[in-house]
Amino acid sequence: MSMKFIKKMPTAEEIIEEMPLSKHLKEVKKNRDEEIKKVFSNESSKFLLIIGPCSADNEDSVCEYIGKLAGVQEKVKDVIIIIPRIYTNKPRTTGEGYKGMAHQPDLNKKPDLIAGIKAIRKMHIKSLSEYHMPAADEMLYPENYTYLADLLSYHAIGARSVEDQQHRFTVSGIDMPVGMKNPTSGDLTVMLNSIKAAQLHHTFIYNGWEIETSGNPMAHAVLRGAVDSYGRNIPNYHYENLVILSRRYEEKQLLNPSIIIDTNHANSMKRYKEQPRIAREVLMSRKYDTSLKHMIKGFMIESYLVEGNQHIDEGVYGKSITDPCLGWQDTEKLIYYIAENM
Repeated sequence: MSMKFIKKMPTAEEIIEEMPLSKHLKEVKKNRDEEIKKVFSNESSKFLLIIGPCSADNEDSVCEYIGKLAGVQEKVKDVIIIIPRIYTNKPRTTGEGYKGMAHQPDLNKKPDLIAGIKAIRKMHIKSLSEYHMPAADEMLYPENYTYLADLLSYHAIGARSVEDQQHRFTVSGIDMPVGMKNPTSGDLTVMLNSIKAAQLHHTFIYNGWEIETSGNPMAHAVLRGAVDSYGRNIPNYHYENLVILSRRYEEKQLLNPSIIIDTNHANSMKRYKEQPRIAREVLMSRKYDTSLKHMIKGFMIESYLVEGNQHIDEGVYGKSITDPCLGWQDTEKLIYYIAENM
């Protein structure tokens, strides 16, 4: 057997007992959750911004960034709900490179997954306690979801995970909005089938248990662009793309048809500075077509304290060590622009 069993992981119950969420913070999160859910049930017209670093690599810089978001949130609270991205698992196309804080909490040390689980939970608790802004994370590993289940207000299923049955079934048991990205091929059928699967009830094996889920009516589409067989990026945020998806939603008769636009990745052709322009175009499409205004609920934006990205060894505080991000100054301008052009 070519697997080496290093150490047994603690259960989610053991980690939560060791690092609990206070009664006060549970109430703060509950209230925020209800506010976010109302957007997807069409009880609220507020716009969502799921915004933050490509990967959360450092507690201090991530929390400083979220503190800045919190200051802006107060100014735009009547029209925008900001959900900080605290993405602690990083998918790697080839399996190489930094895999996120959950995998490697200290960049100068070897991977340590138990320390990583504790580090990401600590960071999420700090963000929630200091800024009252429960965050979003990507569900790269369905089994890891339970370690943060009581802390997150939004979940994302990535382009490489959206076809996986375990991800789809796990989402069906989550009482939170979950964005299902289109696969890297751009196939809308795959994404819509994933949403349908997540909205249905299922019985399956999860973390050593036979479980039954009731379905998640808040599972929805995230458009992130595509990559063709020649490696060329193909955006899918243009008006024509949005109209096609809205029609496909109707044909599928899915619950609460909703769209989030990822302004980076293949949509920006990996040119992070294009994100404000993409946001402006989508806002224009919403204004032009009332059905799209109803359906497009928000943006995913990659942003950090310092613009661009860096090699993992450079050590620039608040600068991405994975995909390049907008810097804070451009981010703040963009949020205010969105708030004024809803």
